[in-house]
Amino acid sequence: MSLAPDLVAAPAGLAVQHPIAIAQVMVNFAAGHGVDAGTCLLGTGISEAQLHDPDVLIAREQEMRLIENLMLALPAVPALGFELGLQYNVATFGIWGFVMRISRNLREAVRSALRYLPLSTAYCQLSAFSDDAEFGVHLDPGGIPQHLRQFLLERDTATAINLLRELGLSGVRLLRLEYQGRPPEHAGRIASLIGCAPQYGSSRNAVVLRRVDAETPLPMYDAHLVRLLEDQCRAQLERRQVLGLSGQVRQLLLGPAGLTASIEDIAPQLAMAPRSLRRRLEEEGTSFRQLVDAERRQLATRLLDGTEMKIDELALQLGYGDTASFNRAFRRWFDQSPGEYRRRAARADGPTSER
Repeated sequence: MSLAPDLVAAPAGLAVQHPIAIAQVMVNFAAGHGVDAGTCLLGTGISEAQLHDPDVLIAREQEMRLIENLMLALPAVPALGFELGLQYNVATFGIWGFVMRISRNLREAVRSALRYLPLSTAYCQLSAFSDDAEFGVHLDPGGIPQHLRQFLLERDTATAINLLRELGLSGVRLLRLEYQGRPPEHAGRIASLIGCAPQYGSSRNAVVLRRVDAETPLPMYDAHLVRLLEDQCRAQLERRQVLGLSGQVRQLLLGPAGLTASIEDIAPQLAMAPRSLRRRLEEEGTSFRQLVDAERRQLATRLLDGTEMKIDELALQLGYGDTASFNRAFRRWFDQSPGEYRRRAARADGPTSER
């Protein structure tokens, strides 16, 4: 049955940073399968100390690197993305999740969720639809890199199912889970996880409920509080939005490009010539070298404070060809060596192994 469009599709907001709690869920999930945090965080620019700082925000590129690490570390786990998606609950998403919890009903909760979707972990583009009997959420993974597409589609659908069930206090029955394409080898695993066999070969990817369930009043509905929290959601979107070309360059440096990247490496990823990128950054009052320097400086202090990484290993992590170059840069930033910085931090915060 074809359902009529109900709510306008909302983009996942690739330029918006995510709270570290999103990464923490993945690291905890991996730990349950015997994978340590260091393996998960390799190449992400995220330290283990940051995982416990609720104020830290991470870029999508960092999150995608973490996902790639997870996939490489757990290739034998069937329906890995779907199983991960079931780990996310309303509380994971802070204000975004709370707005859904205090909405009038599931239909209104989805409306609010779509309006502020970049505050979630969704990578798919989502939209809602309904007719007289059914209500559902459509997921379009077309904007996701091919090698991550199936994993993130299954993660996003599992997260949607988990949130709808949690909000509906387990009284919501999933009518159908629809996927385009042929069934994967782990289709049976997905069915066992949700008690419902997915339908493959569909014209769309969708989570479908009964409309009556979607319109059943939720017990915590508070119209006044919804308005207040939606104001906070708007404020959070503004705070997390990566504005300007310099912000995009930072995301690439902290993501797949890495801190060893040159402006010639970065410019093509922004569909620009290096000369144009230099000029545009100058217009924003900065330069490529200043951006790299700032990210190295920030990451250096986090690694020195939050890890026991040796100085020479840390220099390589930050993209320096040798330890001496890193030491010179660090003295320029802080007028002291990395070792001196670590010793002072140790005296202030407790004993730390010196490297």
